[in-house]
Amino acid sequence: MKKILIVDDDADTISFLKIILQQQGYKILTAQDGAEALAIFKIEPANLILSDVAMPHLNGYELCQKIKNASDPRLVLTPVILMSGRTLDSDIRYAKSLGADDYLPKPLDVDDLLAVVEGKLLAAERLQNLFEYATDGAEVITLIINGQPVRLDYRQHRVWVDDQEVELTAREVFLLERLARQPNEIVSLVDMVKATHDLNTDSQEAGQLLRPLIRTLRRKLELHLGKIPCIKNVRSRGYLLIADSRVLVRE
Repeated sequence: MKKILIVDDDADTISFLKIILQQQGYKILTAQDGAEALAIFKIEPANLILSDVAMPHLNGYELCQKIKNASDPRLVLTPVILMSGRTLDSDIRYAKSLGADDYLPKPLDVDDLLAVVEGKLLAAERLQNLFEYATDGAEVITLIINGQPVRLDYRQHRVWVDDQEVELTAREVFLLERLARQPNEIVSLVDMVKATHDLNTDSQEAGQLLRPLIRTLRRKLELHLGKIPCIKNVRSRGYLLIADSRVLVRE
C-alpha cells in the first residue's frame, strides 16, 4: 500500500484530503508543518508528500528544498506536490526551481489531484527501478579516472576514490551515476535533469538546474582526483565523464 504524507496546518484540509485519498486505497500520514513532516518521514518514510505552502515553523517551500537537497536518496526520490492559493507564475517557477514535482492551486480539483498523485507515484517507482537496475543490471561500477579507481555502488548510492568515500549529496550521486553509465559519451541536459530532479523539461531549464550541481560535483571530485577536469561541458548539448576504462560487477 502506497503511503502519502499530507502536510497542512489546516485541520479541515487534512480531513478532506485524508478521506479522498483513503478511498483510493492509500495509507495516510499527517503533519501540521514541515518540521513535523521531516520527523515523521524519518520514522515512517512515505511514497509521496502532499504539502501546503503557507505553514508556520517550516513552510512548504522550505520543506521541499530540504527534501530535494537531502543526502538520503529515500528523501530525494520522494515526489513533493505543493498546494497553494497563490497561483502567480513566479510562485510556480520558484516551486519548480526547488525541485517540486507539481504545484496544485487551491481550492483543489479532486480529479486533478488524484491524477497528479497517481502519475507522480508511477514516475517515482520507475525512477527508483532505474537506479536499482542501472547499467544493464550492474550493481557496482569501477571507473579509472585520472589514473585512479572510482567505485560507484548503485545499491547504496555511494562513491569511493580508492578506499576513501566521497561525500556527495544524493543529487550529486545521481548525476555522477547517470554520467558513469555512458563514460566518454555526451549525456544530454534533459537526460541528466531527469535523473537528478525527475523532471521532463527543455534544455534551457535543465541547464539552469544542472549548473550548480555540476560545479559542486566537480569541486568535490577534484579534492580526490586532482585539478584535471573529468566532467566536460559540450556547449548546448550536455556533459560527458572522461574515464580511461570501466568495469561492471554483478553481485
